Amino acid sequence: MRRPAPPRYRPPRMFKLSLPPPSQRERDPLPICAVIAIAFLVLLWQRLHLPTRIYFDEVHYVRAAREMLLMARPRNPEHPLVAKEFLAAAIWLFGDTPQSWRIFPALFGAVGLFAFSRALWLTSGRAFATVAGTLLLATDFLWFVMSRIAMLDMVMAGFAMLAMWMLAGAVRLPGQARLRLALAGVFLGLSLGAKWSVVATAALPGLAFLVLRLRRHGRRFLLATAGAPVPGVSLAEAAFWLGTLPLLVYFATFMPAFFYAERPVDPLHLVEYQRYMLKLQQSVIKPHPYQSVWWQWVLDIRAIWFLYENIDGAQRGVVLLGNPLTMLAGLPAVGWCLWAWRREQRADALAAALFYLTAIGLWVANGKPIQFFYHYLLPSTFLMACLALALDALWRRPDRWRWVAPGVLILSVALFAWFFPILSAAKLCCGKRSFEWWMWLPTWR
Repeated sequence: MRRPAPPRYRPPRMFKLSLPPPSQRERDPLPICAVIAIAFLVLLWQRLHLPTRIYFDEVHYVRAAREMLLMARPRNPEHPLVAKEFLAAAIWLFGDTPQSWRIFPALFGAVGLFAFSRALWLTSGRAFATVAGTLLLATDFLWFVMSRIAMLDMVMAGFAMLAMWMLAGAVRLPGQARLRLALAGVFLGLSLGAKWSVVATAALPGLAFLVLRLRRHGRRFLLATAGAPVPGVSLAEAAFWLGTLPLLVYFATFMPAFFYAERPVDPLHLVEYQRYMLKLQQSVIKPHPYQSVWWQWVLDIRAIWFLYENIDGAQRGVVLLGNPLTMLAGLPAVGWCLWAWRREQRADALAAALFYLTAIGLWVANGKPIQFFYHYLLPSTFLMACLALALDALWRRPDRWRWVAPGVLILSVALFAWFFPILSAAKLCCGKRSFEWWMWLPTWR
């Protein structure tokens, strides 16, 4: 008599994830999101040349780009090279002018915004959530201000969003999975090559791939190709696309440093050079008047004045601050995303929440002694995705609460318009005390 076959292993319910396909009743909002991204770029271009001199941390990165063009010696060696390579390329192409320094951050801001919208659509398949997320990110203040200054962060974040777009496409479009995974690996390597702030976010997709394959296949997890997140691609292959390839791209970005006239980087000791970079970063311990910590970013209670002075013929200011509505509304939205995962197995909600928690968790656990609000750029981006998904759930309700969703979007745009003068170096009308119109909290001053 034949023994009955043992029951097939099934993962616990809490690990069962569903990725809802785009509804047949919903159209891809690509044209709307493209218009938002183009309008965002147009706004960025307004007064992009102001101030007409280096301000805030541009002092480090513009000078480093100039040295790179001369191939003289390393400057600002504590950070990798990709963003500085783009700044140097802009100076070489367009001249050594303030607008030239800021061209690539502005372009990465607009492209990254559009890439964010594509990732949100491919992940959720929800048109309202996609348009809402694009508007929320465009008006969250951080994305706009960091797109107008010659720093490293927007190049890092722009490449990160391009990687998210490719990763979402690899999951949703199996026929393009390998190409998209390869592109995701390249973009992750370039993002890491711009700034290390993306390291935890870059590691999460590969870790998620490992966990899902372990839950489904047990000891056969390494070579099995069936099941989520990308059917037909084994963990071993994914490890190359999402692990090895980004590192190869990252190390390749150091090539210009091999040819400095003074103190060139030894290509045979690149790993040791990373330790040197880390040591330099940790050596900055002198207190700064604008330094802050992660919980102040989360609560949006600590701003940074990049600029506030009479310059270029007028009193002007640039403040780095989060949109007070969406930054705070996003916090319960993270909880809602986790609830939606447990209740409805919503993979899109889980992904948004995990990316936010991972990105902010890096700074919670980070031992770097001096931190600043602009480090919240990447976590706040995923926060806007969480808020967009939560607002979409409200919009789908059959009762009057559904109107809260468009109401939040309208208020977010209105607040962006109200704060626009001190986000964009506009001419302020009331002299040195002009800032008081916008300083709702003493800690914003």
